[in-house]
Amino acid sequence: MSKRHLVALSLSSVLALAACSSSGGGAATSSPSAAASESAAASGSAAASGSAASGSCTVAVSWNNYQQPRWAKNDQPNIKKTVEDGGGTYIDADANLSNEQQLTDINTLIGKGANVLILLGQDTKAVLPGVQAAKDAGVKVIAYDRLIEDPDIFYITFDNVGVGKAEADAVLKKVPEGNYVLIKGDPGDPNASTFLPQGWDDAGLKAAVDGNKIKVLNMGGSTWPKDAGTYTDAWKTEKAQSNMEAIIDKAVADGNKIDAILAENDSTALGVAGALKSKSYGYPPLSGQDGDEANLQNVAAGIQYVDVWKNANELGKVAGASALELCKGTAPADMSLPSGLVDPSVAPKSPTPQDFTTPGGNTVKSYILQPTPITADNLNLVVDGGWITKDKLCANAASGPTPAAFCS
Repeated sequence: MSKRHLVALSLSSVLALAACSSSGGGAATSSPSAAASESAAASGSAAASGSAASGSCTVAVSWNNYQQPRWAKNDQPNIKKTVEDGGGTYIDADANLSNEQQLTDINTLIGKGANVLILLGQDTKAVLPGVQAAKDAGVKVIAYDRLIEDPDIFYITFDNVGVGKAEADAVLKKVPEGNYVLIKGDPGDPNASTFLPQGWDDAGLKAAVDGNKIKVLNMGGSTWPKDAGTYTDAWKTEKAQSNMEAIIDKAVADGNKIDAILAENDSTALGVAGALKSKSYGYPPLSGQDGDEANLQNVAAGIQYVDVWKNANELGKVAGASALELCKGTAPADMSLPSGLVDPSVAPKSPTPQDFTTPGGNTVKSYILQPTPITADNLNLVVDGGWITKDKLCANAASGPTPAAFCS
């Protein structure tokens, strides 16, 4: 019996235990690449856009939730193209927000011959048995845009502390004093619980709170930053909206005005904007990150104040190139990004991977890309960068509370 089959059996046992103890589970879904490509045939929860035999390197991607617009629009096409241009084969699967399904997907991708697994974890702890299964099968693992606490992973992301700092820098300069609301992402994501809040504090949020310049209206306890703000399960827009609606109702009942809102990403910022609209509250300065089309449109309309643009096209290229190098057996310390692959404005500070110390005390090799804050004053950057056309960007600007001059 092959090593891969033994690993598959081992992970299947983990899945069986998870199914017995779980109160719910995700159904198998077809691969995102299969949905996007006529040549890819869906089979179970993962579908290949090629077979392991058709290339010397098979790169698999396990998406936690392919329904978020960024993954299909930006990350996936660039990972896939970079891998295939380098002679490799691309396969993937969508866990659709299910921890159990993601473990199943990893098992399936290993069985399909993956040499490298690019993993966007739904829950960075629940996915650990899948990481171990990949390692046991000799599959290299790249933690993609979301840290996984394992000493053997390769980590590729944007400077998430820098993203948080850029969000808070912009909003704090606009509103240096007043009542703030903090809308965080999923509590199981280190970006939500650790890196983005650290960036907010680097920008001066905690100092302003300690100095009584800023009051956080939705403090959930006394421990900073753990209890500062409201978490959003799975980063869901509708959950962020319902949370924000309750916060608005309480603020109104208490006679407090909301002066500014720090939302950790674009899906939560959309929920906040929806709540502000449904409550006819007006639009205090609001942050977000990712550069999703709807959010950039909101910046152009004056609904969202800042959107920290993470050029995921470039992140996908870095992941694809890194996967190909790992396939060759190149040690991470000896890797180097191809010259000209990545836009210099967002490229890692070094073409060779750097050490990154995780909150859990692991040191892993990493590529950390640089983010760009976008406000009404520099909307031209996302247009000039080919991220979005001016027509799309400005589609709703005229109907917004403060249309950007760029759209006039």
